[in-house]
Amino acid sequence: MIESNSTEITKQLHTIADFCRYGASLFNQAELFYGHGNDNPLSEALTLVMHALSLPEQLSDQVMSCNLIEQEKLNILSLFERRVTEQVPVAYITNLAYFAELPFYVDERVLVPRSPIGELIEKQFSPYINADKPPQRILDLCTGSGCIAIACASYFPEAEVDAVDLSVDALNVAQLNIENHGLNAQVIPIQSDVFSGVEGQIYDLIVSNPPYVDQDDIDCLPAEYTHEPEMGLGCGEDGLDIVRVILAQSAQHLSDDGILICEVGNSQVHVEAVYPKVDFTWLEFERGGHGVFMLTKTQLVKYAALFNAALLTE
Repeated sequence: MIESNSTEITKQLHTIADFCRYGASLFNQAELFYGHGNDNPLSEALTLVMHALSLPEQLSDQVMSCNLIEQEKLNILSLFERRVTEQVPVAYITNLAYFAELPFYVDERVLVPRSPIGELIEKQFSPYINADKPPQRILDLCTGSGCIAIACASYFPEAEVDAVDLSVDALNVAQLNIENHGLNAQVIPIQSDVFSGVEGQIYDLIVSNPPYVDQDDIDCLPAEYTHEPEMGLGCGEDGLDIVRVILAQSAQHLSDDGILICEVGNSQVHVEAVYPKVDFTWLEFERGGHGVFMLTKTQLVKYAALFNAALLTE
């Protein structure tokens, strides 16, 4: 589509701003979905243009009006072509996503980082964690790219962080990000089916963004999500297959003052339906996001019978 008209297009578009505007119009016409970092077509186009030019996204108006050479124009158009025809998330094209203000390498072995938990990490989980008693041991369950584990290590530099995932492919990406951030001594990737690989380990904080998308949502996901690993999204009819395990087993891995933070997104409705008697603390976010709950070790123990019963009747 774009490639067949590339010569004509490059004759008419000249500046960085021209290509950003053209890309945004192109993406609007293609009715693309934005849910992997950027939330609008202009931001998507800007990200791809700057990636093609090896420039930061924050540029002055003077630089935005600079003319591009022919090869730069063609490079940009090839990225636009891929975004439109393959409907692949921009982060997979650039192999870069930001989480908690930190850069991460991503590819189609892992989900694109986008959890609202990043906002909690930036605030060091205040007010849910006492600033005078920061966590010494942190567990990131279902780590994927390692973004939560690495962000926790960055904001709690004295903490030891275990990053667990069932997927070896995901752990390979996490290891790359751990190395890129220079955190080999602080963040340890572990292959584990939920808690199976950390038996007997105790943590002050467990953070999890597990697979939680229910089957109804899986069946109607936009095309962009089909590029992400399926095992990182869906998890049973109501999306709670792994969440049930987390709720039933977290208490035995938490210190007395420990807390669990877990994201369930739209499956919040299923959590509340399965556990109507549990007083979850549902967290609010300034930058948007929902479906993240907090439970203390005390609460997990208090409701242990309910959590175990739900696991057994799954």
